[in-house]
Amino acid sequence: MDAASLYFRAFYALPESMTAPDGTPVNAVRGFVDTIAKVIADRGAGRLVACLDADWRPAFRVAALPSYKAHRVAAEGEEEVPDALTQQVPIILDVLDAVGIATAEAVGYEADDVIGALAAREAADPVEVITGDRDLFQVVREVPTPVRVLYLGRGWAKAELMGPAEVAAKYGLPLEDAGRAYAGMAVLRGDPSDGLPGVAGIGEKTAAKLITEFGSLDAVLAAVHDGRDRKLTARARTALLNAQEYLAVAPTVVDVAVDADVVVDRADVVPTAPVDPERVAELTRRWGLGSSLPRLLSAMERRAG
Repeated sequence: MDAASLYFRAFYALPESMTAPDGTPVNAVRGFVDTIAKVIADRGAGRLVACLDADWRPAFRVAALPSYKAHRVAAEGEEEVPDALTQQVPIILDVLDAVGIATAEAVGYEADDVIGALAAREAADPVEVITGDRDLFQVVREVPTPVRVLYLGRGWAKAELMGPAEVAAKYGLPLEDAGRAYAGMAVLRGDPSDGLPGVAGIGEKTAAKLITEFGSLDAVLAAVHDGRDRKLTARARTALLNAQEYLAVAPTVVDVAVDADVVVDRADVVPTAPVDPERVAELTRRWGLGSSLPRLLSAMERRAG
């Protein structure tokens, strides 16, 4: 689970009028806990890890591309997050700890990197990545174990399960190594929400066409300097030449760091009962989670049957 993506989505999807007895907003907490319950009940999760941002704007990405997420930096240098959400994150972490859901992070890396690293090294079970972030389409694969992304960009009711075939079909990319093809397309297209300018004049469709015609981003870039390659139009060649400095560093920013040193705080098997029932009861009372936490516990208990 891409924890930050999911609790941000919950915060904006549910009204701040959802509050604890002391008036603290708990809309993100309740939405996030409800999502965990659905992942267990609807997706049949037997293993589950909530992946966290140890660093939302890693130094190695900023060094490569200073514009990376620069527009989200608050005056004090931290990520600009609504106060009503900031105060809910510790509650979410308390709930995960009391219930017994594993969390994972890697010093100096984002949750995307944690997810990419865990997915890359999984050799036993199929993987589903639960996220509202399209960037993670790059991790889909078939072997050695299938990796899919359950994309919640339009909410749970309209969730899209994306594997290599779905990513290839949706974006007009080659089926072979569709995840890497998506990352290459993302480099060329750019992403204003992350401060990635992309290549001027090359939008998503043109980027996908180039990746498909040449097979990979590296092959596209090699063709820029090969005057004999007639598949690359003069217009595209000029655009790529003008963006050489960006293209030299963008993959460092876009590609998930599958070698991140991930630390998981406990075994990732979904428990069938909370590890600390008394604390769960206290959190339920204190934060007014009387509908959400029982729903999660019920989903966990049904695993036992």
